[in-house]
Amino acid sequence: MMRWQDFTSPTLDRHIDDTTVVVAALGAVEQHGPHLPLDTDTVIAEALLDAALERVDSSLDVVLLPPMAIGASDEHKSFAGTLGFDTATVARLLETVGADVARAGGRRLVWLNGHGGNRAAMDIAGLALRRRFGMLAVKCTYTRLGAPPGGDVGELARGFHGGWLETALMLHLAPDRVHADRLADFRASGLDDSGSALLGPEGPASFAWLSEDLNPEGVIGNAAAATAEQGARLVEFYADRIAGVLAEAAALDIEAFTPARG
Repeated sequence: MMRWQDFTSPTLDRHIDDTTVVVAALGAVEQHGPHLPLDTDTVIAEALLDAALERVDSSLDVVLLPPMAIGASDEHKSFAGTLGFDTATVARLLETVGADVARAGGRRLVWLNGHGGNRAAMDIAGLALRRRFGMLAVKCTYTRLGAPPGGDVGELARGFHGGWLETALMLHLAPDRVHADRLADFRASGLDDSGSALLGPEGPASFAWLSEDLNPEGVIGNAAAATAEQGARLVEFYADRIAGVLAEAAALDIEAFTPARG
């Protein structure tokens, strides 16, 4: 694995081709309640990607782009510390950088995303890159790679911001940055928490939400139940899944794709 920025222009020009998998971590800088740092999503995305890269076959040609540390975080802007672009701007940033990858000869691009608010931007940019350049643009949000063994299904569904999952990961990855004295079970308030199977802020039928809709602290889920040991197991689980995504992105027959139409 090599970092994009470590090449010189001529060496990158010689190296990149349509077999190269170019990958970038996408995160956010936004409030994560009283217990987690503002860059939680970025820390997690970068760490999971690093762990995944340790698991890929050495023959895989992977080039790592600089991470995108600020994402689309409009839903969190009622709280101090949040930095964020609107979704259209993030989509344009992703498309612009993707176009630069294509100009250098790359046709396989993977976004490893740690922030749910970036998903719409990835959808927009990925389709544009597919249309313009015939690229394979892979939109990989780690929380959508399956439920980890032993995880509470209800907590995974409802505790999607600052809850058990993110807190456990951060207790393992950056324990000195977690305010352990402020961990709590941040229960839903202002939203229907009756266990509806369909309607919810992140349910099959979802609705737009602001973080203050979730809980006065701006987070939701049982952060108090998280442990560093659970976080270590979560890293193993997600890193294996992400490594599989990278391997499949490298193996996909890109020539079976229709040519770009401009």
